[in-house]
Amino acid sequence: MNKERLMTVLIQPHVSEKAANVTEKANQYVFRVRDDASKAEVKQAVELMFEVKVEGVNLLNKPGKTRRFKNVAGKRNGYKKAYIRLEAGQSIDFTGGASK
Repeated sequence: MNKERLMTVLIQPHVSEKAANVTEKANQYVFRVRDDASKAEVKQAVELMFEVKVEGVNLLNKPGKTRRFKNVAGKRNGYKKAYIRLEAGQSIDFTGGASK
């Protein structure tokens, strides 16, 4: 994989109550990723960007919800999430601040 592709695989961290629970209990982090990303690409992207060792990756396709406004039906966009499990002793710092 080329570096330009790997830099665009991760879109943003997925912030939710479930993601926070998984982070503190199982050393997993949740990211929104590109729809065409594979497990290998996500693993390489996280290792490249955050300089950590990834133990495993689980991908989840979240379909868009069907919504209705008056008599007009519509659909929200779906997205893909990645649950990243890091090796013991590894962590990701999203703040990016230098520690002293």
